[in-house]
Amino acid sequence: MKDIVETTVTFSLNGKDVTVPEGTTIWEAANGRGLVIPHLCHKPEPGYRPDGNCRACMVEVEGERTLVASCIRPVADGMVVKTDTDRAEKSRALVVELLAADQPAKPHDASSHFWDMAAMNDVSESRFPAIEQARVPLLDDSHVAMRVNLDACIHCNLCVRACREVQVNDVIGMAGRGHDAKIVFDQDDPMGASTCVACGECVQACPTGALLPATVADTTNDTKDFDEEVESVCPYCGVGCQLSFKVKDGKIKYVDGINGPANENRLCVKGRFGFDYIAHPHRLTKPLIRRDDAPAKGLNVDPANIHTHFREATWDEALDAAANGMKGRGREIAGFGSAKCSNEEAYLFQKIIRQGFGHNNVDHCTRLCHASSVAALLENVGSGAVTATFNEIENADVAIVIGANPTENHPVAATYFKQFTKRGGKLIVMDPRGQGLKRHASHMLQFKPGADVSMLNAIMHVIVDEGLYDQQYIEAFTENWPAMKAHLADFPPEKMAEICGIDADTLRDVARTFAGAKAAMIFWGMGVSQHIHGTDNSRCLISLALMTGQVGRPGTGLHPLRGQNNVQGASDAGLIPMFLPDYKDVTDDGVRSAFTDVWKSGDFSNQKGLTVVEIMHAIHDGDIKGMYILGENPAMSDPDVQHARDALAMLDHLVVQDIFLTETANYADVILPSSAWPEKTGTVTNTNRQVQMGRPAVPPPGDAKEDWWIEVELAKRLGLDWDYTHPSQIFAEMKLNMGSLDNITWERLEQTAVTYPSLSPEDPGQPIVFGDGFPRPEGRARFTPANVIPPDEVPDAEYPHVLITGRQLEHWHTGSMTRRASVLDAVEPEANCSLHPRTLRDLGVKAGDYVRLTTRRGSITIMARADRAVAEGNVFVPFAYVEAAANILTNPSLDPYGKIPEFKFSAVRIEAAEAVAAE
Repeated sequence: MKDIVETTVTFSLNGKDVTVPEGTTIWEAANGRGLVIPHLCHKPEPGYRPDGNCRACMVEVEGERTLVASCIRPVADGMVVKTDTDRAEKSRALVVELLAADQPAKPHDASSHFWDMAAMNDVSESRFPAIEQARVPLLDDSHVAMRVNLDACIHCNLCVRACREVQVNDVIGMAGRGHDAKIVFDQDDPMGASTCVACGECVQACPTGALLPATVADTTNDTKDFDEEVESVCPYCGVGCQLSFKVKDGKIKYVDGINGPANENRLCVKGRFGFDYIAHPHRLTKPLIRRDDAPAKGLNVDPANIHTHFREATWDEALDAAANGMKGRGREIAGFGSAKCSNEEAYLFQKIIRQGFGHNNVDHCTRLCHASSVAALLENVGSGAVTATFNEIENADVAIVIGANPTENHPVAATYFKQFTKRGGKLIVMDPRGQGLKRHASHMLQFKPGADVSMLNAIMHVIVDEGLYDQQYIEAFTENWPAMKAHLADFPPEKMAEICGIDADTLRDVARTFAGAKAAMIFWGMGVSQHIHGTDNSRCLISLALMTGQVGRPGTGLHPLRGQNNVQGASDAGLIPMFLPDYKDVTDDGVRSAFTDVWKSGDFSNQKGLTVVEIMHAIHDGDIKGMYILGENPAMSDPDVQHARDALAMLDHLVVQDIFLTETANYADVILPSSAWPEKTGTVTNTNRQVQMGRPAVPPPGDAKEDWWIEVELAKRLGLDWDYTHPSQIFAEMKLNMGSLDNITWERLEQTAVTYPSLSPEDPGQPIVFGDGFPRPEGRARFTPANVIPPDEVPDAEYPHVLITGRQLEHWHTGSMTRRASVLDAVEPEANCSLHPRTLRDLGVKAGDYVRLTTRRGSITIMARADRAVAEGNVFVPFAYVEAAANILTNPSLDPYGKIPEFKFSAVRIEAAEAVAAE
């Protein structure tokens, strides 16, 4: 393939010849050479098209009668451009002076971009009359996170572009004419009453202070009034957005997005407004030891009365107590690590269990989210990570999103999906619930819960039956195709339609659309993985991509959207009971010896360890009697959570390391106060395989310590010869046995993110992998047929409805952080479930009433919401609310391969709470 030769043009800029790529605008050409042309409506950042409406960037082009807007005018060969003529400078100054006439006497943002540009034009005040007072818009402070001061608005339309084109939320527009023209939210609603999802993109885009974070507008009215800005990574979902903490007086004042590879300056409501939890009065600041006279272990420790259960201790005393209760107990001790910590901390955690106790009973939340996806990918592709970054959707023409709700769970990734459809891409959404991407989709398949395999097999049947598969790709890169073809013959759409609830014509159309794509991607979430047949679901998706040759090229690939900020990195680092770092088999003697050589220690068990749910069973069986839990909350996140809580109460020694007195910490014997993500140094790996550096913005409160420091000090007391003094030393050790980190150094990561695999010290990383084969025998991926398996329990007369659990946009995981973040908790303050209006009517319940949900595991009482996105007979429950914990209800039955529980399907009985109380 010949290299593509870039076409360039040469023009004159203020008397100097400049050569730039064809299509470059005058503004871009000037800006790239240190010359900043004044601008207001132009935002030279990814996602913002030039608009040319403010005329503040006018320049003179020789031979043309009128001045031109430099932000929208491409340069041409031989063009002569002058930015510093008297005519151009006066024109720009006049534009700014006219706009300044309507600015408030006291700026809402003293350091706004507008006044910076005014200064560049030597404008400090205006000679022109201001708008009549009666037309001056009033302050809109209806939103909990943002303030709207339209008296400072210059109608640059940046907020409109931010909302419509970058985040694609379509909330902000323009209304009115002349002097009465103004920015509006929806149908001229107050911002707080609109459909705004509080991503804050408009706030970051606004050049005047007309839109500001409340933390700025309600205090200093100055976005540059901070002591320090620290670049780091968002600690919520797996997208891995880079951000900048603005720190004032030792506190995070506000947050902006920066140009990271996964977010290109974008953030969501959690990443922008969800950080004041770190200063919450519930933060643990001292090591704690359970009092001898404490009440029985349980869930109801009030943080205000914590000292009735625990006493404060020094670090030495607490670490000694933690270690003495575990030392020498081998298999009696198990560990749960955290996907919210750094790669280095995850690596140390699995090492402390394996080296310190000699076994592999260590796991983390991947077991509860994408374990089945990883199992299927390792089996059939040879790697547990994504084959392409989600950004590659820009090169696709068709994409499937199945069992995922990106607009709520991965909002920034969702912006790329929505932009994809605006460019004409076909988005096929498959989910038992309706969702935000539905209005952007070419196809919406709202199938019956638990019927994924029947639907996907039917689609693949059509591709085989109509000869739409890629025979050349199959012959070159796959194995077991004849068996797959034969298997799919039994799954015609007409037969599967009754099982999955999608008509045969739609299934055929989807099959033809996907198979006919030049480049197509498949994204999936926990709606695919959290079933007893989750591995089979993933096998089907892998087979669908393989038979159509949609792996290894731009715009193609398989991408399970990872849930927590570092679940990919923690898995890579070996925080899994059957794998060492880089998914190396613990049963392989050579693999273990490679690690023990580095660790300078003896061998440990060659038996695969127990998973999260299996560990809880082992506690009930009396085999495990102590645990070390870092940053996990199984008393809220495990299925059949009462079983998990009973197990925690049975332990004779529980050490919990966390930032809050979580529901799990209530059962602890020793609590070690750790640091929140904005308080620590370390690397994380996002869903795109991008390794990024996190930096501390503020110090931990009180005596709280970084997690890696606690792990090291605990290991020393367990008799391990650890001497790490900085996370960079841990990272260096990881590299010795992790080929995925080749060419990625700590020093590189301090400068930029790197995607693994990186092929050289200069390679930014490979967004697409497996273009020339797979890391399996003979380089071939495998087709694995999957049969239709019903959910572990199906509705019956006693439990006639279906329970589905998941997350909400504003709340994260078990809520320990987001329910202590003031903005997030204000938006979603109360436990709630969602039901179809007809289901509510059948129950005799109105929206806002309370219902009783009961499964074979237990019952909760919760407020009901009407939601047509939920199918009739189903109920959706978020799992962030301890007062109505969804996992009291969920089924602990496991996928036999990924060992993941069936969170996404439980038979449930729904009753009006009042009727239950009357009984």
